[in-house]
Amino acid sequence: MQTKLSRSGVTRSGFARTGVLAATLLVGSLTFSSAQEKAAAVALPEGVTKGASVEGITEYNLKNGLKVLLFPDQSKPTVTVNITYLVGSRHEGLGETGMAHLLEHMVFKGSTKHTNIPQELTSHGARPNGTTWLDRTNYFETFAATDENLKWALDLESDRMVNSFIKKEDLATEFTVVRNEFEMGENSPQDILNERVVSSAFLWHNYGKSTIGNRSDIEKVPIENLQAFYKKFYQPDNAVLVVAGKIDEGKTLALVNQYFSPIPKPTRVLQPTYSIEPTQDGERDVVLRRVGDTKVVSALYHIMPASHPDYPAMDVVTDLLTSEPSGRLYKALIDTKKASQQYGYSFMTKDPGYVYFAAELLKEKSIDDAKAALLGTLDSISIKTPTKDEVERAKAKLLKDIELSFKDVERLGRTLSEFIATGDWRLGFIYRDGLEKVSPADVDRVAKYYFKPSNRTVGLFIPDPTPSRVDVPNAPDIDALVKNYKGRAAIASGEAFDPSPTNIDGRTRRSEQPNTIELALLPKSTRGNEVNARLTVRYGDQQSLKNKSAVSVFTASMLDRGTTTRSRQQIKDELDKLKAQVSVSGGANQVNVSIKTNKENLPAVLRVVGDMLKHPAFSADEFEKLKQEQLAQIESQRSEPQSLAFTAFQRQMNPYPKDDIRYTSTPDEDVADVKALKLDELKQFHKDFYGAQNATLSVVGDFDETPVRKVITDELGTWKAKKPFSRLVTPFNDIKPSPQSIEAPDKANAFMVAGVNLPLRDDDPDYPALVLGNYMLGGGFLNSRLAVRIRQKEGISYGVGSQLQANPFDKTGMFMTYAIYNPENAERLEKAFREEMDKAVKEGFTADEIKAARSGLLQARMVSRAQDPALASTLNSYLYLNRTMAWDADLEKKMESLTPEQVNAAMKKHIDPSKISIIKAGDFAKAAKKAAEKQPASSASGGKN
Repeated sequence: MQTKLSRSGVTRSGFARTGVLAATLLVGSLTFSSAQEKAAAVALPEGVTKGASVEGITEYNLKNGLKVLLFPDQSKPTVTVNITYLVGSRHEGLGETGMAHLLEHMVFKGSTKHTNIPQELTSHGARPNGTTWLDRTNYFETFAATDENLKWALDLESDRMVNSFIKKEDLATEFTVVRNEFEMGENSPQDILNERVVSSAFLWHNYGKSTIGNRSDIEKVPIENLQAFYKKFYQPDNAVLVVAGKIDEGKTLALVNQYFSPIPKPTRVLQPTYSIEPTQDGERDVVLRRVGDTKVVSALYHIMPASHPDYPAMDVVTDLLTSEPSGRLYKALIDTKKASQQYGYSFMTKDPGYVYFAAELLKEKSIDDAKAALLGTLDSISIKTPTKDEVERAKAKLLKDIELSFKDVERLGRTLSEFIATGDWRLGFIYRDGLEKVSPADVDRVAKYYFKPSNRTVGLFIPDPTPSRVDVPNAPDIDALVKNYKGRAAIASGEAFDPSPTNIDGRTRRSEQPNTIELALLPKSTRGNEVNARLTVRYGDQQSLKNKSAVSVFTASMLDRGTTTRSRQQIKDELDKLKAQVSVSGGANQVNVSIKTNKENLPAVLRVVGDMLKHPAFSADEFEKLKQEQLAQIESQRSEPQSLAFTAFQRQMNPYPKDDIRYTSTPDEDVADVKALKLDELKQFHKDFYGAQNATLSVVGDFDETPVRKVITDELGTWKAKKPFSRLVTPFNDIKPSPQSIEAPDKANAFMVAGVNLPLRDDDPDYPALVLGNYMLGGGFLNSRLAVRIRQKEGISYGVGSQLQANPFDKTGMFMTYAIYNPENAERLEKAFREEMDKAVKEGFTADEIKAARSGLLQARMVSRAQDPALASTLNSYLYLNRTMAWDADLEKKMESLTPEQVNAAMKKHIDPSKISIIKAGDFAKAAKKAAEKQPASSASGGKN
């Protein structure tokens, strides 16, 4: 479970950039699907009425008020069930902050018919979660497309809609879990600054309140209040159910009616919220002083709601300001080296919301210079009219994201929640249509209207005798806006693909020849003709790569920053026009390229990738920018408990010498390495090590094999590295347990990582049993042994789990666990962890546990194979390992035959709790001081009564 974003701020994963929320549903040019033709033929159960049908999505309404959206897609063997309740932090009253999010956690505690929801989710191999945001709460699960799973999911959501326990004893432990999640956000100065700025900008509207809530409200909320909040908002007339994936529409509608229609429509009437944020009448000032390693300057402006016709233009404004490397803020802050990072975003909100911009810089940089550049650029947007090229570039990027995102039906089922929350699910399509029509004149008009100092919250108050103010418009009449909207033809659907190992092997064509790139090609029909590819270039050996860790990482990072024939911006523009997503990452002895595009454009995209790999420009300017970015990233993690703990753990468990490419360096060493790095070192490294004779490439999706093979041969077939490649042999290190406690001052959250090295390969006889044992111990969804004890029962940790690693070549592996927690709970956490580890090893797992876990794990593996990006990665790595999917089939066959005796014997043989090293980082000194203050004072010796 999670809030929609970290607190009221932005996380680097998730919807962190403007337009992405909208872009998760929409699509540009679509082709007609038979799904829409068949919609009219669906038999309607008694009392069910049919609503709008747009681009393959059809709306139905039950007599109790529940709205249902069905989206059939036969191309993947999965189904996503998502239910959205129109209640979020916007609906909370005084003393109720965080109640919507707390309730989200409580609904996983069980209901009348489903008393152990985490266990059921794992048994069905589901990918589930729940999220809370400003205007809504949603719950979803993606699972294998079977009648049994669909009936189970609908029964689950219908039962917990009105029959969730919401018990006092559950609240007693879960509120500490939520408080732990609250404290995670307290660790980030960037998140806290965002929260302070937002709360200062919104004086009355609840958008100024963090979704995670106030600590005292979380800790003190009476169970009666939470129960009343649940009964008020969790009702069919305040919910929208989405079922998307491999479904029969008529059969699914009948099942939805069967499970949900017996719930009566409530007699209470939900009154709409009516708070309107007053027009801001001058700049507002926020200063935050906390422990941290980088400086931040930010600015917020009030803007229109997401349903307003000008919202697409605001997305374009934000993108042309923040896009890298052409964005105006990027040029003003990064090109000039006044800052190391810059970003901006807005959220889709039902009521008038905000757009937020920020820049991060190193301690030694001037925050006044960065602030002047940030505000000067934002002020100038209303003076310097955006050019046609700027606007078209931003639109191309946003529309590309829209088209690519729409092809992921599982994500679509969840993302519809965002549009539902703003007023109606069809608003997403209307947003897309509006985005296509945005002109430079629209962008200029919107920028001039909203980007005024009097509408800004930043840092200083400046008196102004003639203030210019902004009256932000309210949401338009949604019913009138969406009435009679028909949309476009639904996107072309793909084939019903069988993700079994046998079928994958039968469909995959492999080319494995020595001294040239190896290929795994799996052509298949996909939604929107999507295709995914994974390329890995391997280089060097243990001796030749000595003392080259930094240069290896930087060389890979420079590949997408320009070539000898294309600038960084030209690469970005070309990939946007080709509707392609390309990411490059690397370090140590390999570089990886991830590609997502469509059938028509794949050959052209591969040519661009070939140019990036073979002919990087190694621009001095881009090199200096990259160094500044890396230094800022190092500094931002220097005092973070998670980073501190993981660094110490890796250094202890994998003690490579300093000159080894796998050596784990300290932050000080990282800074020194970056500062000492020379551009000529990167150029020489590329000349010596880069080539395709040890490369592998996999392609999965809709593509023509002949032209793809030709492009690969032309671009990479004869590209050779000067220095030879051989894999890095991984030695087994029998590390004696050595606990470490690292101080992280002024951090509300602590982090623990613990583990033990194992002499284990993934073809060892005990490996299948250990995989299943680890799944029961620290995997699954909230129902593993560690999660049940540490999170569910005792409420110590928001996030806790375990991992098992095994090398495919060398007999070396690792068992590792982790937990996020309050420093005050350090002793409780360690005690619970050790007790559960001892119990798992000594007493073992029951037959019922093993049966349920095996079913869930096997289904989850099938769901993973159904994801084309994941399948492309697997096929790519298997080329290097000389494996086929028969290896997976064999592993799963062995799992199916495992007995409780085999699983328990393997765990007892390999996992010795006494050998586990525990590393923890947090503000333990402050926790100890608070604990001492709570102790009663002892009587003074010899004192008088």
